[in-house]
Order: sequence, then structure tokens, then C-alpha cells
Amino acid sequence: MDKNLLATRIAAASDKVLVDVVKLAQKQGRRGSQGSWKQFLNVYERKFGSGFSDPARRSRDSLVAFLQTFTDDDGLKFVDNVIRSLSNCEMLKETMKEALDNESPEQRLVRLTLEHPLYLPKYALPSFEKGWAVTKVRKKPKLLRCNKMLAVDCEMVLCKDGTDALVRVCVVDENLKVKLDELVNPCKPVEDYRTEITGVTAEILDGASSSFADIQVSMKKLLSRGTILVGHSLYNDLEALKLDHARVVDTSFIFKSSDGRSPSLNNLCKTVLGYELRKAGDPHNCLDDACAAMKLVLAKIERGVDNYIPLIQPDVKIVPETEMAKLLLHKIPVTVPREKICELFPANYTIEIKTHKVIQGVGYSVLAIFKNPEEACQAFENLIGSLEKDTSGRPQKLVAIQLDTGRSAGIRVRKMTNDNFLSHVSQKKRPFEGEDSGDPKKLKIDHCDDHLKEIERLKQDIKTKDFEMTAQDKIITELKRKLEEMKKKKKKEC
Repeated sequence: MDKNLLATRIAAASDKVLVDVVKLAQKQGRRGSQGSWKQFLNVYERKFGSGFSDPARRSRDSLVAFLQTFTDDDGLKFVDNVIRSLSNCEMLKETMKEALDNESPEQRLVRLTLEHPLYLPKYALPSFEKGWAVTKVRKKPKLLRCNKMLAVDCEMVLCKDGTDALVRVCVVDENLKVKLDELVNPCKPVEDYRTEITGVTAEILDGASSSFADIQVSMKKLLSRGTILVGHSLYNDLEALKLDHARVVDTSFIFKSSDGRSPSLNNLCKTVLGYELRKAGDPHNCLDDACAAMKLVLAKIERGVDNYIPLIQPDVKIVPETEMAKLLLHKIPVTVPREKICELFPANYTIEIKTHKVIQGVGYSVLAIFKNPEEACQAFENLIGSLEKDTSGRPQKLVAIQLDTGRSAGIRVRKMTNDNFLSHVSQKKRPFEGEDSGDPKKLKIDHCDDHLKEIERLKQDIKTKDFEMTAQDKIITELKRKLEEMKKKKKKEC
């Protein structure tokens, strides 16, 4: 990493970008040659010390001086990547403001993606982590003139260490000409090729010679001139590629379904393009999906970016009974050991915990597999936590788990299907069970049950909040104790 180049980037960054970089360094507990942010302030600004540690309340000189204390390779890469990522977003927003009166359809689609309510949570990519690359954004005049688009799709396999590895990447241009179609050597043992989803087998990967680093270089070259990158749920592909690219169009964001859920690529192809991407049971094809995403964007431009395209509501997806006997536990912090997860469920349940996905340095997810769907459903109902829904409408609960350290951690536990499917199944079964839907007494009982369930849910929410508050009180007490110890230590040193 060229230190002079980084110094130039730091000097060119806006005050807001510098503040955000220092805040992220604080959050991650990063330390420069003069320690953490607070330790640095005690040395750099003796008059005020770390009394006002909020980076937004400190001078630009202080922020720059702190970032210049990162001198090792890891620290330099962190500062460089975060500054470039934040500056790219800032440049893009400024460009969009200036181009409002003369906005191209392609740029309008970029705006629709960036303004989508799910953009911030989905595209908050960890580009500060090791192995990530940040693409360049051209200066404003050139950026406004560039409407070139490329569409991408990736295939991933599960490795024995619990991480996902990229094994194939396909890129096409606006004419559907293939710009990149490469098999990637995962360079580590594979646990699950997910052949039924990816279409990838061990035999197919035998001839893979490209490394992950090779693919990153190829992608950076393709996107070097401010090219707009297109994809369906593109954040997944960017995470697979470990690539932070600012100009994006996400086809799951630019089309709206009547129920507010993100439409699937297959449903968009049926509705907008008039063909079925693949039949049920057919494996995923990387190249087909990249082409489909590009066709959807071209169709949106042709019909008018701001014109609403009604989507056909998909049929209720049949979820296999074996899948309904599972619960997905996700967004589990790395600080939570696997054995703690079993404690969420009573001992009378016989469950198998299977690794689902690992995001290095961030967290992991597991599948809890029960004997049957009824057990899985009952276990979910018994969990104490706030009930919510994921972007596909599937019920999930935010559950607090107590760690041996005394602290608590939050994880999400999700069903494998939504309530619409369950009610759809129960309606089909009802005539065979001899139930009389017209019985007024039965209706009254159902209403009472609904009220009781709602009361129980609210009670569980209160218990969860109480638990979280107790855990937070413990953390505050511990921090106060440490602060007092530090003060005493400081007095002794003086």
C-alpha cells in the first residue's frame, strides 16, 4: 500500500467521510501506532484529552492525524478501502443531485436502487475486511456520460470450514455478449456443492484454474470506467466477489410487487419478459440469470423507467415437509458458541444443528433440524422474542441469548415458510377433517384464541425487553467499574 497515495486520499476526503472512518475504527476497536482513538486524543490534544471523543466534534486536523497513525499493512488497507467506499457513495449522490434535470434512464435506475428502503441494510458491505476490493468512480463529468451496463451472477459452494466459496462467475453486456464466464478454484475442501441449486459438481470444478484473486482483477478491469453493474439481489454477488462497487442496479428493487415483497427473478421473467427462467427442480444457471437481469433492465428502460409494470402473484410455493421440520438461526455473532444455541430449545426436543453459512469475522447461521414440522413449529412458538417477518414474509423472532460472560447477544430464528403457505395447507385439509366453518361458536373460540395468542406474544415481548435491559445494566456496571480502575491507575501514574 502506497502511503503517499493514501495521504492524498485522506487529504481529499470530505469532513463527513473522515468522521465516518474514525467512527468505524472506534466501533471495531482498531488501534494505530498511538493506540485507540481515545488514547490518541489524550496524547495529541492534551488540553481536552478524550473528554469529547465524538469524532464529529473534533477538528479535521485531529481526524487526519489519527488516521495517519495507521502504518501497518492491515491498518493502511482498512483506511484506504473505507475512504474510497464512502467517497464513492458521496460522489455518486452529488452527481445524482446535479443530474436531476438531465438524467439518463440508466442513471435513473441507479437512483431507484439507491433510494430503495432496503438499500442501506443490504448494501452495507464489509469492504474494510481483508480480501475486499473497492472499484474506482470516475469524476463527475465523465461519470454522467457513462451509461454502459454489465450484468453479473455468481455460484457459491459450502466449504468444510463453514464458509462459502465462489466457484463460477458470469458477466454479460447490454447485447448479452459474454464478457466473463469463469470457473473458480475454491482452493479448499468442499462440504456441499449444492448441485441441485448451482448445477456445479466436483467433476465440473476439476478443470477450474482461475483463482479468486484472478476474478477480482478481471471484475475491477471490467468496472474501471464507472460502468453500471446489474444483478438480481446484487448485494449477494458483490459479497461473493468481495467487491464494493457504487453504481448498481438491483432488479429486485426496481420492480414492485403488490404485497411489498421482493419479486423473484423467475417471477419477473414470467411477468415482464414472458418466459419461464427455469422449471421447478432445474438447477440454477449462472449465465442464464445474468442474461435475465440484463433483459429486465432493458425492458424497464424500453417501457419507461417510471411506468409501473404489474407483476403476477406467484403460486404458493410448495415447501417439502423435510424443510418445514427446520428452523434457520441466522445473524449469530461469532462470540456465540454453537453449544449455546442448543440451550434455546427444551431438552425434550431431539434436534440436529447443521452449519448453514459462515461470514468470516461477522457471524454465522445454522439450521436446527427437528423430527417433524409440528415440533419445529412448536419450538418456534415457545421461543421468547419479538416477532417480525423477513423480506420474503417468513416469520422470524429476535431472540436474546445469555453468554457465559454475563452479556447477551441477539440472534434471529426463522421459519422455512410463511404463514400464507401454512394457512393455505390448513384450508385444503379442513373439509377432510369435518370442520364446520359456519359454526358461530367455533368462530368465537377462534377469536378468543387470537386474542390470547396476542396477549401471550406481548408478554413475551416484555420479557425479552426486560432481559435485554438487565443485560445492558450489567454491561454499564462493568464499564463503570473498568472506568474507575482506569482513573485509579492514572492517578497512581501521575
